[in-house]
Amino acid sequence: MALEKAKEIVSSNSVVVFSKTTCPFCTTVKKLFNQLGAAFKAIELDTESDGKEIQSALAEWTGQRTVPNVFIGGKHIGGCDATTGLHGEGKLVPLLTEAGALAAAVAKA
Repeated sequence: MALEKAKEIVSSNSVVVFSKTTCPFCTTVKKLFNQLGAAFKAIELDTESDGKEIQSALAEWTGQRTVPNVFIGGKHIGGCDATTGLHGEGKLVPLLTEAGALAAAVAKA
């Protein structure tokens, strides 16, 4: 059940952050997405009734047990280090744009 739910959430949202409200790394990723103006869905596993089951299902699916567990365009990105690393390499914004989470930059006239 939890794996199907996680896959449904990922397939119906361009960007998903499986998170916990008390996790500083999760806060860092969500803050980064907010600063970039990216639309994303945060699933707070510590407030979901089936959060533990979803986290176990994510570990089975992705091999990653920790949060944040980030998906962009249906693809597993990884955690905080992977997400901020992509941003540092200039690869995060193109991924977000391609996934439809960021409006394409408007050319200045």
